[in-house]
Amino acid sequence: MTTALFDSVSSIDWSNWKAKDIATLMFIIKDGKILLIRKKRGLGAGKINGPGGKLDPGETPEQCAVREVQEELLVTPENISYHGISLFQFTDGYSIHVYIFSATDFKGTPTETDEAIPLWFELDRIPYQEMWEDDGIWLPLVLKGQRFHGKYIFDGDSMVDHELVNLGPLKK
Repeated sequence: MTTALFDSVSSIDWSNWKAKDIATLMFIIKDGKILLIRKKRGLGAGKINGPGGKLDPGETPEQCAVREVQEELLVTPENISYHGISLFQFTDGYSIHVYIFSATDFKGTPTETDEAIPLWFELDRIPYQEMWEDDGIWLPLVLKGQRFHGKYIFDGDSMVDHELVNLGPLKK
């Protein structure tokens, strides 16, 4: 596929769009800090992000998000909130639908694994320059307790276009 097929969010018929993969991200936010990871392998290896990964068959997005944090950091998130979705289309044809969650607590001690290195950051010192380009657009909404729906076009690591709709505060 060529870049021209996916040059803008409006060039895609999102009503018929289907992601190749479905995945989750979980952000643990506690005591004015956020727990992120330096990803060791897979999509985004080397980047800083939240823990997450692909859904297993029969798993709900929330179950996946919890499992992925357990596998990547050996902790269990608690007090979980659902924030929304981000739909990613890459110019090479790859696509992924990501459910985004946050948690305000956890059980265990964040521990390095074969997949990830745990990193704590003050909320005003998040290293967006080491993250996916879209994170700086929607992660501030997570930190503010907002819901959202985002669509993103990427050419490799570079964001080509995006659309983000803020759906307002989390439902209590």
